[in-house]
Amino acid sequence: MNNILENVPSHLAEELIEKLVETPVVRIERIVSTGHATPESFWYDQEDREWVILLRGAARLTFEEDGNTVELNPGDYVDIAPHRKHRVEWTSPDEPTVWLAVFFRQP
Repeated sequence: MNNILENVPSHLAEELIEKLVETPVVRIERIVSTGHATPESFWYDQEDREWVILLRGAARLTFEEDGNTVELNPGDYVDIAPHRKHRVEWTSPDEPTVWLAVFFRQP
């Protein structure tokens, strides 16, 4: 048995992405950010649908299409459709931000 909130590093040079489960149709990752953000000119444009929940810390996402910004706190989640371009604008620099991301393909 493992605990997703154990062994969370407090300082990282780069965001930590750990695959917890991977099958041909689903991938589950734990992501740890310590003040990280997406590079200024980059937008995630993923083929898979992504459902992500914030477990600890705080973050801000922006979506390219409508410029909508979403503030995330522990317990908040977002369902991101395939090819909906988005970026992480900010994560808390004061404490680790822990995400659980589920990527999946729709039939």
